[in-house]
Amino acid sequence: MPPGAELRPSGRAPGLLLGEGVELPGDVELGGNVVVHAGTRVGAGARLQDGCVVGKPVALGSRSSAAGEGPSGETVIGAGSTVGAGAVVVAGATIGERCVVADQAHVRERTTIGDECVVGRGVSVENDVSVGARVRMQTGAYVTAWSVVEDDVFIAPGVVLTNDPTAGRRTGGQELRGATLRRGCRIGGGAVLLPGVEVGAEAFVAAGAVVSRDVAPGVLVMGVPAREAGEAPS
Repeated sequence: MPPGAELRPSGRAPGLLLGEGVELPGDVELGGNVVVHAGTRVGAGARLQDGCVVGKPVALGSRSSAAGEGPSGETVIGAGSTVGAGAVVVAGATIGERCVVADQAHVRERTTIGDECVVGRGVSVENDVSVGARVRMQTGAYVTAWSVVEDDVFIAPGVVLTNDPTAGRRTGGQELRGATLRRGCRIGGGAVLLPGVEVGAEAFVAAGAVVSRDVAPGVLVMGVPAREAGEAPS
C-alpha cells in the first residue's frame, strides 16, 4: 500500500474495505468482509468471495531471499476469475482470466498465473513463479518459489516442489531453483520434486514418487527415487 493510503469502508458489500485507487468494475461479485488493497485491478465479472484478501502487502522475514527481488507492482485479478473464501493474493501477483483461486489458497508476489487455471483449496504458490494457461493445481499442493509451470500441467493433491538443496543452510551466492514442469506433464498425488529438476512435456510422475533428476518427455517415472517405468499413459 502506498504511503498515506488507507483502507476505506464501502457500501457495496458488508464489511468491504478498499484501498486507494482500486479498479473494481460494477459487475464484480463481492462476498462479505472482502479486503482489496491499493494498487489492485480487478477485471469485469470477477468474484471475490467471503473474507478474501487481494493485494495484501508483502511481509517477509529478515533473512528472506525474496527481499531483494524488486518491487511487487500492481495486483491483477483477470476478468471472470474467482478468488475464494479466505484466499490471499499478495501484492504484485497476476491472476489471468477465468481462473479459480479456491478457498484458503495463497498466491505470492511477482507470480503470474495464466488464463483458465485452477489453484485448489489450500494450495500455496510462492513468489516469482510462472504458471501457464489451463494448469490445475489440486488441494494442498505446494509450488515453491522460482518454479516454472507450462501450459496444461496437472499437479495432484499434496504435491511438493522444492528449491533449496541445502535445506536452509545456503552460503553466499547459492541460488534457489524450483522445478520446471513442461507442457502437459502430470504429477501424481504426494510426489516430491527436488530442486531444479525438469519434468518433460507429457511425462507422468506417479503418486508418491521422489523426483531427484530430470524426467524425459513422454515417459512414466515412479518410486523413490523415481525411475523410468515405460511410456506415460494417455
